[in-house]
Amino acid sequence: MALPTPDHRQSSPSRRTFLAASAAGALAATALPRYRAAAAEPLRPAGDPRVPERDALRLWYPGPTDRDRMIEQALPIGNGRLGALVGGVQDGETLYLTDGTLWTGGLNDTLDDDGQFPYEQEHFGSFTQLAHLTVAVPGHTADTVTGYRRALDLSNGLVTSSYEHGGHTFHREVYASHPDDVVVVRLTSDGGTLSGSVTLDGTHGETTAAAGGVLGIAAAFDNGLRYAAAATATAAHGTVRASGTALAFEDCAELTVVLSGGTDYAPDAAHGYRDPGTVPADLARAKVHAAARHPAALLRATHVADHRRLFDRMALSLGTSDERQRGLDTWARLTARAAEGAPPDPELDALYVQFGRYLMICGSRDSVPLNLQGLWLDGNSPAWMGDYHTDINVQMNYWMADRTGLPSCFTPLIDYCLSQLPSWTDVTARTFNDPRNRFRNSSGRVAGWAVAFSTNIHGGSGWWWHPAANAWLCNTLFDHYAYTGDRKVLERIHPLLQGACAFWEARLVTTTVDDPDAPGGTRQVLVDDKDWSPEHGPQDTLGNTYSQELVHALFGNYRTACEVLGRDRAHAKAVGALRERLYLPRVSPATGWLEEWMSPDNLGETEHRHLSPLIGLFPGDRIRHGAGPDDLLAGVRALLTARGMDSYGWANAWRALCWARLKEPETAYRLIGTNLRPSHDGGNGTAPNLFDIYEAGPGDGIFQIDANFGTPSAVVEMLVQSRPGHVELLPALPAAWAREGHITGAGVRGGFVLDLHWRHGRPTSAVLHSVGGTATTVVAGHRSRTVRLRPGASVTLRGPGLS
Repeated sequence: MALPTPDHRQSSPSRRTFLAASAAGALAATALPRYRAAAAEPLRPAGDPRVPERDALRLWYPGPTDRDRMIEQALPIGNGRLGALVGGVQDGETLYLTDGTLWTGGLNDTLDDDGQFPYEQEHFGSFTQLAHLTVAVPGHTADTVTGYRRALDLSNGLVTSSYEHGGHTFHREVYASHPDDVVVVRLTSDGGTLSGSVTLDGTHGETTAAAGGVLGIAAAFDNGLRYAAAATATAAHGTVRASGTALAFEDCAELTVVLSGGTDYAPDAAHGYRDPGTVPADLARAKVHAAARHPAALLRATHVADHRRLFDRMALSLGTSDERQRGLDTWARLTARAAEGAPPDPELDALYVQFGRYLMICGSRDSVPLNLQGLWLDGNSPAWMGDYHTDINVQMNYWMADRTGLPSCFTPLIDYCLSQLPSWTDVTARTFNDPRNRFRNSSGRVAGWAVAFSTNIHGGSGWWWHPAANAWLCNTLFDHYAYTGDRKVLERIHPLLQGACAFWEARLVTTTVDDPDAPGGTRQVLVDDKDWSPEHGPQDTLGNTYSQELVHALFGNYRTACEVLGRDRAHAKAVGALRERLYLPRVSPATGWLEEWMSPDNLGETEHRHLSPLIGLFPGDRIRHGAGPDDLLAGVRALLTARGMDSYGWANAWRALCWARLKEPETAYRLIGTNLRPSHDGGNGTAPNLFDIYEAGPGDGIFQIDANFGTPSAVVEMLVQSRPGHVELLPALPAAWAREGHITGAGVRGGFVLDLHWRHGRPTSAVLHSVGGTATTVVAGHRSRTVRLRPGASVTLRGPGLS
């Protein structure tokens, strides 16, 4: 027996009318990509805002990039829309440039014979590279230079390199400016001169043209997406001239190369996700001309000031490393940390967290959200098409934003979901109940919206329907509201929550379960229809734990949203009544684990990478340490133990977060160390450039970015855990970080920001800043205190008991 569809969901408008109306509503609340118009002249700082070199957080390397290993060794830059891998070598710089909206494929709404969507590059599409920029300096070769060193300056947002050649010191800086919406490559020397060439090459067979001192490429994909890139170069001394399809520079004391590019993508379902008013080639040329008018020092100062405005919002110290550790280059330091019996390296652990924050700032501002590879590619065939995986990966990408003082970087995920909602809703109505779809609603009804395990930026879904994804996406968005307390956020995401609830009202079915406390020893409950617990086990079970927990949280979040906004009260009440009837998981009498399916048996892989049945522990908090019942916590712990301690990076990060929630600091810390072990021959672990490597096969490693965000999230969760009205200090502090440390600018659910200092494992001071919150209970060890304050005010707690 299935639930009836609510009366207010019965109407079925035409697809064109629906898309136009829905897209208009989505666009009203969705930021347009910055590339669609020339940027306003940004604020220019009066002085040099750089953090001094001695104080800046840096990754550094004594040798150049191996251009056959760009994804592991090149250093990333980005302005939220444009990204690049900077592959520095002595005789030049090579940049692999991307734009987050450069996707092939389309809506992909024609189902295969099994009722699922095609999942390949032709129809679903793929994230791809935009162009390659090369600044060549012939003669500056490995056998003619000395003292080569390259670095990624996290504090200032700069990739730098320096070396000695012919008795002179040469420097390079590369960065992606958000205010000017360009990439800048700057070459200087202390008295020597530079000669060489600048080339711009497409990666899809485009022809490079040179006109008016600007190199350019422009083309369109088969899906109609237009794109372009442009580069120019200037020098105060020497000459720069066009030479065929390159720019030649000669006897220059310094050189500034400015690069931009983009697409005509728009978050507008009604117009096929295109903006016909944007001409990418014209806009790219306009942006490089506008930026190139300014002195190089002013361009850099503008970028650094903007970068620091975000990066400086959180500071982290996990303790002090020794001088030997500090003297090692980044790869040697990773290797040393992983050696058997090695001492802790707390400054490296903190650096890894800040690297994750750097990637978030670079990859998630004013455009589409971070996908499986963020903004960084070394080719045009990324694993899984570089898509948005909705059963952990895109959600994990954004667990870190609010926790680490970057709430504005969360906005692209909201914008994306709103822009896709008209297409997702339309495709769900037309195709979800296809009789070939093994996940269809047995009620024969469908409402709201659903997506597949993978999505693109064109409103399309890919690999297999994933019914619970709508709940997980909505819960992730709602959690952002829980951190900010921003009513405007809740107003924006309300249509997404409402549509997801409507889908589940049509999908849930009733079944009977044993209940010794119920009359007759049984009771009827609501469960998910035939479904799959990602990504293993049977695909036709009712009521898997993953879906039940997600829908339980979704219904609760929707009720809260309606209450805060004062709308849809009757619908919220109905959803709340359904929530009370949802089946919630039990502990198996056969395994002693929390059940993943409505069965006492383990129907899948014991050490599977996913922790789907533990979603109520993290990222949810229905199951909490100390909240009981004891047998449920024991079942959770037993299942987590059985899953093992060595998996892919993102899976280890999720494990660390769960162990932190269970207040097992040393176990969580071991998993942090597992992810920081060096990756060799494509094995799981961390590459020299700190990208997380996913072992796809023997000797075959790929970059997948989610662990670079999930692992920092685990570090913060070990220091601060919160839910609205409750914040716990140092709940899972490992011995390696216990001596002394601090975290400032950490987000706290309920509308607060926390500055916390500790010594010898105990908090010494905590300052709560309200960003909208008015009351919360602060817990430190066995003591607690409720604090009340006005929005915008702060309170300071000091001493062992934080009195």
